[in-house]
Amino acid sequence: MIITYLAIIIALFFALNIGGSGAAAAISVAYGSGAIKSQKKALILCGLAIFAGAVIGGSEVVKTIGTGIIPQDLLSVKIVLIILFSAAISLFIANLLGIPLSTSEITVGAVVGVGIAYKALYINNILVIISFWLLVPGSAFVIAIVAGKFIQMVERKFPKLKRPETQRIIAVFVIIIGFFEAFSAGMNNVANAIGPLVGGNIISIEKGIILGGLFTALGVVLLGKHVMETNGKKITRFSLLEGGAISGTGAFLVILSSICGLPVPLTQVTSTAIMGIAAAQKGASVLKKNIISKILKVWIVSPIFSLVISYGLVKVVVDMDIYSLFVLLSVCASTLGVISLLNTIKEEKRVYQENGGGI
Repeated sequence: MIITYLAIIIALFFALNIGGSGAAAAISVAYGSGAIKSQKKALILCGLAIFAGAVIGGSEVVKTIGTGIIPQDLLSVKIVLIILFSAAISLFIANLLGIPLSTSEITVGAVVGVGIAYKALYINNILVIISFWLLVPGSAFVIAIVAGKFIQMVERKFPKLKRPETQRIIAVFVIIIGFFEAFSAGMNNVANAIGPLVGGNIISIEKGIILGGLFTALGVVLLGKHVMETNGKKITRFSLLEGGAISGTGAFLVILSSICGLPVPLTQVTSTAIMGIAAAQKGASVLKKNIISKILKVWIVSPIFSLVISYGLVKVVVDMDIYSLFVLLSVCASTLGVISLLNTIKEEKRVYQENGGGI
């Protein structure tokens, strides 16, 4: 009984962090562009949209996380606790290292780690999920380029769009689109915290999406301030119409993926949409920036981080295999060492360039 309560507590804590670390970014376009001037109102609107998305359309992704990756009979309370702990600790370590991770990818990675430990995986389902991790951000990039070119043409042809009264109307449009982007985050991201609980029959899917949606929404309101502020500042260089295109692209693709029951990385979808708009503005040269390597790092590191931890915990806690603990610690130490070395090299290169190539 204690383990059950602990699993629920970790799941709800994870949901809070999902809301604060990633879901809050869903409304950042509307806030950063000035469509919503009050930070508090933006966070509350985002929280409401996320809760609505979880309750109305979150069940399909919950089913995938809970029963579509490994056989459901493997999901004992102890295994559910391992999955949730692995995902939560991965997010915590990544935050300490300053590495942005996709909560969808770390949750899937944690479940896959358990499946590998028991040699029981639904390989076809996993391949479909991974293919969508590539397809959806790629589609966001292409759609955003087309939308960006179209918006440029429209803004040149109709200069009246720049008038204050017209901008106010467009701002309402951006707020509505931002609501739906947050709605899509609720549909997709709440499953990361609740899916393992539902798969382990610890909580019903109906109660799970309500509870998960509520805590993710609370995470947005209580913890999402800095994420929204940061993302909002990053996108102010775009016009209102371009910001609406970014949010609209993310909302459309993530809602579509959620209907299909596929967990996808909303952060990467938004990032590639921003890249698409930037490419439409400035050409392909913008793609040489560090954001490409950042997205690839997130895509690769996210699932591996949690996969290694969950696999090791199954071997140590369930199978009492001390040798696997040694291997786990060695892999983690090596990974952290490589990341630290790369960050050091990057910093030294930056300092060298700032000094004009001299000492």
